Amino acid sequence: MKGLQVAIDGPASAGKSTVAKLVAKRFGYVYCDTGAMYRSVTLAALQKGINVEDQAAVTKVAQAIQITFKPGEPEQRVFIDGQEVTEAIRSNEVNANVSVVAAVPAVRKEMVAQQRKIAEAGGIVMDGRDVGTTVLPDAEVKIFLVASAYERARRRFEENKQKGIATTTLAELQAAIERRDKLDSEREVSPLTQAEDAIRLDSTHLSIEEVVDEISAIIKKVEGN
Repeated sequence: MKGLQVAIDGPASAGKSTVAKLVAKRFGYVYCDTGAMYRSVTLAALQKGINVEDQAAVTKVAQAIQITFKPGEPEQRVFIDGQEVTEAIRSNEVNANVSVVAAVPAVRKEMVAQQRKIAEAGGIVMDGRDVGTTVLPDAEVKIFLVASAYERARRRFEENKQKGIATTTLAELQAAIERRDKLDSEREVSPLTQAEDAIRLDSTHLSIEEVVDEISAIIKKVEGN
């Protein structure tokens, strides 16, 4: 039986990537980290000294680089032209600029084409901001994962602390997340919106395992139809 296309969307730091990886592993599906793709373009542009506001230059970067994924523990490894950038794409500088890059129409067009090609065979879990609305509008399972801004900031704060990353205060992280939400929701191209046929799942008071169980139950129900 051909696997399903599973789209998990939601705001920054809602736990999409963590949950998507676990769901993919549970069902033996492929995991495509769309956020990492935009982060990779952002990192490549910054490394070349390109102003992320220069849409033409950023688009050329997106079209020129090859982004690949490889399994890894505890997380999937990300490469740009064969060079590992798994940690580099999570830097504060990339965090501060990725929304601008992700809003460039031509960059999104290039990334969406690559993402759709990856998803053609089915049996895939993809997370991002517009997977269910733009990238995979015909996905059989669509989840819109949310959590309060405070809870998302708290999770990021704890994650950074565990990794030994020098970080800002919890309040500053919350303010940054709220700014990111505003940018993602108001951008002209593929804004962050819930697909009409998506199931909204609030993870504020749920553990990661509970969220994975909820989504797994939804997938099993669709598979049984």
